Amino acid sequence: MSADATLAVEVVYALPLQQDATTVHVHNGATVEHAIARSGVLQRHPQIDLRTSRIAIFGRLVLLDAVVENRDRIEILRPLQVDPKEARRRRATHRARTASDKRIK
Repeated sequence: MSADATLAVEVVYALPLQQDATTVHVHNGATVEHAIARSGVLQRHPQIDLRTSRIAIFGRLVLLDAVVENRDRIEILRPLQVDPKEARRRRATHRARTASDKRIK
């Protein structure tokens, strides 16, 4: 691919009920941060703070200065609402209570 070629990159921000996905064209050598800025997602979702948000390409965490490749999918990850271990613990407790309630009846 020549140095002046453009790459197609998708920038995705998933919300609870919808997904904001935008395909942008950037020059070879562009960074994740450049692609995100070019996508306009920061203007559409001002709650995104790139200083604290985790960013991934196809689920693999990357830094903002990572160079993108053609057809990369850049994912802006929202913070977890509940720690996964705590969520599992809560589900297990709930299941145990539900099972004991059914046995009592």
